[in-house]
Amino acid sequence: MKKSFLLLFLVLVLFSCKTAIKVSAEKPLYEVLLQQNDGGGNINFYEILSEPNEIKMLLNDEKLKGKINATDVQQSNFVILNMGEKPTGGYAITVENVIETDKEIIIKVKELLPEPGAILLQSITYPYTIVKVNSKKEIIVK
Repeated sequence: MKKSFLLLFLVLVLFSCKTAIKVSAEKPLYEVLLQQNDGGGNINFYEILSEPNEIKMLLNDEKLKGKINATDVQQSNFVILNMGEKPTGGYAITVENVIETDKEIIIKVKELLPEPGAILLQSITYPYTIVKVNSKKEIIVK
């Protein structure tokens, strides 16, 4: 009797303890969709795409296929970070951090330079990055 009671008690304890794994359906605040060493603009500039007609041009970009969908046009903004013309490979531009306030999204950009003495591709490059911001708030790039 004691063994069956103990067994019943253990079974009840095991079944009453449940582990819940929460899966967040919330999208991240931003996503780096594309970071390339070549193909950006000739000068250092940042472009914010927030209007549907501006964003639609990204839908046709071969490098972004499958990374942007039609609903993103209405729910997200996009930022194109251009580092400008560089004399060699080894340069990159990326997002250092993103802060969301009540009214805006602040993106801090980081420019990466080649290591001194590194062996580099001796070709002019145009590094750029495309960032999707999952918000329609005003964007400030620093």
